[in-house]
Amino acid sequence: MKLTILFGGASFEHEISIVSAITLKEKLANFDLTFIFCDGDHTFYLIKSSKMKAITFSKGEHKKMPILTLEQGAFIQKSMFSKNEYNSVVLNLIHGADGEDGTIAALLDFYSIKYIGPRIDACTFSYDKRYTKYLCEAIGVKSVKYEVIHKNEHCNIQTPYPIIIKPSSLGSSIGVSIVKDESELDYALDVAFEFDSTVIVEPFLEGVKEYNLAGYYANKTMHFSIIEEPQKEEFLDFEKKYMDFSRSEQVNEAKVSKELTLRLQTNFEKVYRNLFEGALIRCDFFVFHNEVLLNEINPIPGSMANYLFEDFEESLEALAASLPHSKRPKVTYEYIHSISQAKGK
Repeated sequence: MKLTILFGGASFEHEISIVSAITLKEKLANFDLTFIFCDGDHTFYLIKSSKMKAITFSKGEHKKMPILTLEQGAFIQKSMFSKNEYNSVVLNLIHGADGEDGTIAALLDFYSIKYIGPRIDACTFSYDKRYTKYLCEAIGVKSVKYEVIHKNEHCNIQTPYPIIIKPSSLGSSIGVSIVKDESELDYALDVAFEFDSTVIVEPFLEGVKEYNLAGYYANKTMHFSIIEEPQKEEFLDFEKKYMDFSRSEQVNEAKVSKELTLRLQTNFEKVYRNLFEGALIRCDFFVFHNEVLLNEINPIPGSMANYLFEDFEESLEALAASLPHSKRPKVTYEYIHSISQAKGK
């Protein structure tokens, strides 16, 4: 299968996206892969497969490689006497801003380029944790209670300590702090507000169980990964999550009952259906006092959560063959012509 991996982007998770792309190069060894790197200045570069190494980007060597532009249906490499098109299905592997906030989805939609990844509306409800909470309320999926705090506003937090402070629109545990008492609050807020103008406050749930489940819709069927119980201490911090982005070996399946498996899958499908078609996502759930709570939606999980699937290549092939199609209205100018004829012009 031919597949274009689009990675990079202008976000705090730029380097993590590079790690994910390098990992998938190894994981998708049987695919005919094209690598397109989006630099922090939004320039697209065609990267040779042999140059898919971290040092290529850290040393700026990618800037010597061909620059690509966009035309209807393809990325284009132009030279004085030729034009090469790269029109295979794109895998959106840009984590954080650009990739998960809807920017890339809008760009690919605008140029009618087929892609695996969240569409614009799906990005809206998964990128910002506030809107994820709103989505949960609308579809009947339980989540952790929360408060929203805005930068430069006086805050009077009602949630009892200990609490978790999270930037509203970041992943990978960047800017996240556990606050055990009021003396630690100001510092935690300063850290979070370095990354976002809005933060989420949630209670720290002692003894909570966490389970990760990925899935996608293809061939008129929901396909679920195995369920993982991530190994963590107080919470899964950036360093441990960073390792997830370079994982390629399948993890062990969590030992959970059939009843809990069904509950997790049911909640996942409620989140996914009629919103995330065309994407492979991972939902991170809490189980607390026997209640299943959605913690967050990962619309472009690290290394596409390949380690949760028995046959990841087969999963991508099935998803690529089941992408949603949107029809554009045909422009005819009938209205303008009718007005012109009525006026005799």
